[in-house]
Amino acid sequence: MSPNPYLFVVGCPRSGTTLLQRMLDAHPLLAVSNDPHFIPFAPGVTAGLDPPVTPQLVEWLLGYRTFARLGLDEGTVREAAAGPARLRIGYAWSAMGRHTTPFQRRWAVEHPDIELQLIRTNSATAGLAEGACDIAIIRTEPDQRRFRDAIVGLERRYCAVAADDPWAARRSLRLAEIGERALVIDRRTGTTTPDLWPPEARPAIEYTGDIDDWLTAIATGRYVGVTPESTVTQYPRPGIAYRPLRDAPPVPVRLVWWRDDAHPATAAAVGLLTSLFRYPSR
Repeated sequence: MSPNPYLFVVGCPRSGTTLLQRMLDAHPLLAVSNDPHFIPFAPGVTAGLDPPVTPQLVEWLLGYRTFARLGLDEGTVREAAAGPARLRIGYAWSAMGRHTTPFQRRWAVEHPDIELQLIRTNSATAGLAEGACDIAIIRTEPDQRRFRDAIVGLERRYCAVAADDPWAARRSLRLAEIGERALVIDRRTGTTTPDLWPPEARPAIEYTGDIDDWLTAIATGRYVGVTPESTVTQYPRPGIAYRPLRDAPPVPVRLVWWRDDAHPATAAAVGLLTSLFRYPSR
């Protein structure tokens, strides 16, 4: 069963409902039907409750004598009642890191009726604001006025260096050491900012606009980078070495969705990814 996809506005006779209907129907994102007068008679509908859309309720609606007033064909109603059959998760750089494949495989087993798509969009909201996805994986603070989010896990920070850099022979590094180097940052979607260092000890900074440009700049040996652990597993590359930063704060990993338009499978995605971060071996 899927959540009810409809919103019902009711009112007393001669109270302005016709005018309200026309005003709402003028909005490009709304479709308001004529009043079919069937709600009080629907089986299983209890006053004050939002009933689940069951196959029985759909068949009853399609067979009701005033169904034609809705101006809908039966296929449209069945598709809406079935709910979304696809979940698009956007990401900008490294998706879920080492949890990406386990998430995809467990989702296919636990939710076989909802197709999962991972979509890379190099934007601050990983495609959410652009309409490219239903939920986004980001590692920065979202605009709380527009979006809701859940922190599903934390990732260590790593320093990326050229494979022949002397630092590549080290087991780990400290943030203060990076202050002596030139640091390359993705201004659009990166998680690294100069605020990680005191004003008097900040590294020289160059900016890139994409993960490939970021990696290419580091491979020259002129720059280093700071990145979450997910980049290490998602982008192993000849000529690049990653070393953990033992004193850097972790990076929160967030799932983000529209505040007023959550996909029905949002809670399931949050729960599964949180579980993978908390119990990665399961």
